Amino acid sequence: MEKFKGAVVVGALRLFALLPWRAVQKTGAAIGWMMWKVPNRSREVARINLSKCFPELDEAALDDLLRRTLMDTGRTFTESACAWIWPAQRSIDLIREVEGLDVIHAALASGKGVVGITSHLGNWEVLNHYYCSLCKPIIFYRPPKLKAVDELLQKQRVQLGNRVAPSTKEGILSVIKEVRRGGAVGIPADPEPSESAGFFVPFCGTQALTSKFVAGMLAGGKAQGVFIHSLRLEDGSGFKVIFEAAPEEMYSTDAKTSVAAMSKVVERYVRTWPSQYMWTMKRFKKRPEGEARWY
Repeated sequence: MEKFKGAVVVGALRLFALLPWRAVQKTGAAIGWMMWKVPNRSREVARINLSKCFPELDEAALDDLLRRTLMDTGRTFTESACAWIWPAQRSIDLIREVEGLDVIHAALASGKGVVGITSHLGNWEVLNHYYCSLCKPIIFYRPPKLKAVDELLQKQRVQLGNRVAPSTKEGILSVIKEVRRGGAVGIPADPEPSESAGFFVPFCGTQALTSKFVAGMLAGGKAQGVFIHSLRLEDGSGFKVIFEAAPEEMYSTDAKTSVAAMSKVVERYVRTWPSQYMWTMKRFKKRPEGEARWY
């Protein structure tokens, strides 16, 4: 049954990748619109997250943001299908603007390891290809449940000579070793870790359990941290990539100070492009002691 499901999903991804780019955008938006209209678990998770993180919104404004969020989520899905199937350069060609390119160049030239820090904002699959065109990083990721999809992603994410590392003990060690020897890695800042592997820090008006993995590699200036995001342009023609140097607080030897500083930067991006964040993710599944669960 798993093989069948995997074949169906991969087949659907290949079909999306056959569409012209404008049709990819429209199809993704249509999928998201249906997610907004038809009751489903992802819609409810997104509604809960948005209501908690944007309590200042009235019901009409909240529903409008929910609609735009799910439409962008649909676009992310169909865009990612293309990034997983197409040759890498075809995705890279969709990047129309780049801001802060000097930041990543300086970090790569520093002689220290480079930790590229991203989040589930915009399209991180397109970003993966662009980042890997600049260096040969190890991309840290959480494997999908379907083996066929995981095999496809592993193959497509290493087209440019880089490597991938799953979120296992071996994967974590390979990322740490790469940074220590002066290499580059790419890490998402926002997957919820185990409670022993993170801290509850402020994020969008609430407390979010956030990984201290990046903090450990940057502590005391042992490596260079660079935030990297790929944001969808309003006209749907492609993406803008932004590089930003990690703030000084992230090099603190106090891990919680570093984690809080990282969360603050990610929050700024999310509040600037709120509909492009993956609010369907159960980002706040674990809650501080004494607080009721959200989901």
